[in-house]
Amino acid sequence: MSQRGLPARFQRETGPSGYTDNANVTERKAMRDNWDDLRYVLAVAEEGSVSGAARRLGVNHATVLRRIAAFEAAAELSLFEKGPQGYDVPPDLGRIIAATREVEEAVQSVRRMVQGVRAPLSGEVRVTSTDTFCLYVMPEVLGHLRRTAPDLRVELLCSNAHLDLARTHAEIAVRPTPRLPDDLSGDCPARLGFAAFRAVGAEGRDWLGMSGPIGRAGPARWLAAHVDPARLIAVADSFPVLREMAAGGLGTAILPAFLGDEDPRLERAGEEVEPASVPIWVASHADLATVPRIAELRRALSDALAAMAPRLQGAQGVT
Repeated sequence: MSQRGLPARFQRETGPSGYTDNANVTERKAMRDNWDDLRYVLAVAEEGSVSGAARRLGVNHATVLRRIAAFEAAAELSLFEKGPQGYDVPPDLGRIIAATREVEEAVQSVRRMVQGVRAPLSGEVRVTSTDTFCLYVMPEVLGHLRRTAPDLRVELLCSNAHLDLARTHAEIAVRPTPRLPDDLSGDCPARLGFAAFRAVGAEGRDWLGMSGPIGRAGPARWLAAHVDPARLIAVADSFPVLREMAAGGLGTAILPAFLGDEDPRLERAGEEVEPASVPIWVASHADLATVPRIAELRRALSDALAAMAPRLQGAQGVT
């Protein structure tokens, strides 16, 4: 039966000979039916293991295996090869992962836009920040926000990991960092000062180092350049943990200045750390920067942090 004159939505997909292109139909159906499976495909490809993908997605090992198997069966291809270092994607199938990454970015963009056009400062919002800020800064900030936006419910996500709002599905980030990634837009209402601290009365020969995400920060680079590695007796990936180690007399630690100044167990060690301070950013994705709800929320958070600026800079005037 000729398809000429039929509306496009009623026309069957055909190959060059006019017969139904079953392969094309199967491929399109697989993509439609397994849209959500793409998240699992991308997670395994980027993490390189099923266990890593499971942690990232917050599911168990069996769920990841099941979703990958379902995708491969529907698409009628084997996407992953199990190697000694984990799961690899053959080079000739790499374009599938690249396209999947574009799909994820598009879905995240739509989600952010939908979240952004909700009623200003009401409903739920996800804010991500570091462990130091979640423990010692954000409670006061959220108290200020509660007074100005009583209908807003905040989910606070604590992580020192690389700033990636798409991965956390957060709408706002409050982070000390020298600069923002290109895909984020933000305001800098205050700066975070740093200084070296040791237990009161301690000699200060030994030092405590930084690892993990904070090990890539400016103070960690200063430490690497100015302190003999032989004097580093321990490292940690958290400033609150380093504070407790320093207070216990284990060594000198570089800390956010307010974190050390407000602890009577500690005293400044005297060394001038560089950079002495870094900007504190209140940021969102650039494509949400002008959305009224997000812009207003950023403004409220920035106002609260600006009011705390002297404390965050450091009680002794770190510049």
